[in-house]
Amino acid sequence: MTTRILPAAGEPEAARALVTLLSQLPDTEPAPPVADSTALLDTLARLAAESLDELPEVVLVHERIGPVPALDLIRDLVLRFPAVGVVLATADTSPALLTAAMDSGARGIVAFPLGYDALAERVHAAASWSAGMRRHLAGGTGAELMPAGGGGRVVAVTGAKGGVGTTLAAVHLALAAAASGRSVALLDLDLQSGDVASYLDVQFRRSVADLAAIRDITPRVLQDAVFTHESGIDLLLAPADGERGEEITDRVARQVVHALRARYEVVVVDCGTQMGAANAAAIELADQAALLVTPDVVAVRAAKRMVRLWDRLQIRKAEETLTVVNRQARSAEIQPALVERVTGTKTARTSVPAAYKELQAAVDAGRMQDLDNRSTVKQALWSLAGELGLVAAPAPDSGGRRSRRRGDKGAVTLEFAAMFPLVLVVMALMWQCVLYGYTYSLAGNAADEAARAATSAAAGGGDAGGACDSAGKSHLPSAWQGAAISCADDGVVMRATVQVDVPLFFPGVNPGWSVTGEAGAASEVDQ
Repeated sequence: MTTRILPAAGEPEAARALVTLLSQLPDTEPAPPVADSTALLDTLARLAAESLDELPEVVLVHERIGPVPALDLIRDLVLRFPAVGVVLATADTSPALLTAAMDSGARGIVAFPLGYDALAERVHAAASWSAGMRRHLAGGTGAELMPAGGGGRVVAVTGAKGGVGTTLAAVHLALAAAASGRSVALLDLDLQSGDVASYLDVQFRRSVADLAAIRDITPRVLQDAVFTHESGIDLLLAPADGERGEEITDRVARQVVHALRARYEVVVVDCGTQMGAANAAAIELADQAALLVTPDVVAVRAAKRMVRLWDRLQIRKAEETLTVVNRQARSAEIQPALVERVTGTKTARTSVPAAYKELQAAVDAGRMQDLDNRSTVKQALWSLAGELGLVAAPAPDSGGRRSRRRGDKGAVTLEFAAMFPLVLVVMALMWQCVLYGYTYSLAGNAADEAARAATSAAAGGGDAGGACDSAGKSHLPSAWQGAAISCADDGVVMRATVQVDVPLFFPGVNPGWSVTGEAGAASEVDQ
């Protein structure tokens, strides 16, 4: 069986040396080397998305790979891709490093200068372990054993600048995920001015700073640090004293995110708007990064600067960032399409409307979990949670109907079936009223014409009755020709009376109803 090996080394000379030596090992197939931690994670994630079998059996990590430290990178690799054996290549062979590497999950260490026998032994051991792990995973549930991100899904929420609604969005994304039945952790990494506790009316003495001095964050330690909110979300809050935020280094942030990912199905990280080492680590580790921006020039420029900063730090590419437009209005000159072009990111399909009045009571009370389901802001943010893959069902709208769309279709069908006879009756009555009014109009017009014709005939010495009947019928449609028409001269006025049958639904069908039209015309007397 051929062992596939993916070398990762930041220095070109070291990469060439690794590939040359790996090529000499029997039954091995070294892949082209990757130059940094970001490229390594992207490559493995792409292969894992295709199939578990596409992943290499062994990843060889050089100690000077960057920008993520080698041991932190190994810890991330083991968590995300448990079926891959990781070997560390290092010049430091001290017991302390060996212990740290094993704690990180490495399957072995090879020392510089690299030797053929030592490298072959470590690669073979890691490949054997990988094969056993894959056989074990194959007996499980299948595709879910190797999710693209490994463990729970991590979403980092950050703002282009202050005041764009970062914390509000992070809180509602977590609430939406918890409402769908998933286990959720909300981590506040806005270390100097975190407001998650204020939005959810929480007073808690522990924070993420209490984990800074702990090397091994066990489930028990993590449980002691989090606060379980009444909404079902577990909160890991920012320190109450802003200066303690300096204790949260990138190493601490990575450990915390890894621990949360291993314990929860969804982890939402509020990264605030200030970019530090801890925030950068969380954004790099996240499966998805949501960048909040408002539709104004200052915010869009800030978003562009933020995206460029992430690219320079090699923590996230622009095309891997989802920009969310908050406080959007149709009348705004800056629309999501323009934001996407300026920043080079992908813009979320969901835009959050500008409706602060809906939020004011909940924000002032610190009870964001009590925001009305009819709030357009809540509906948009919960829809965004669905777009990010945090909930299994679409976001709720008024009455929660959207999450029960299929059931509603059936209910609407039944309601329509029950209402259909009534609708038919109402339409029939309206049509009959139309026929009644139309017949009355015909009778009045025929009577008017008959009176005029009879008056003219009488003045000329002709047959007034015949002229009356002929003129009246000539102004009635064929279906109403059975009308009774008569004219009478009282010496001053020639009066005509036309009695017409009213049809039932269709012209020509007569139930015995009739209407009478009357009109008069002044008699023409010869002088």
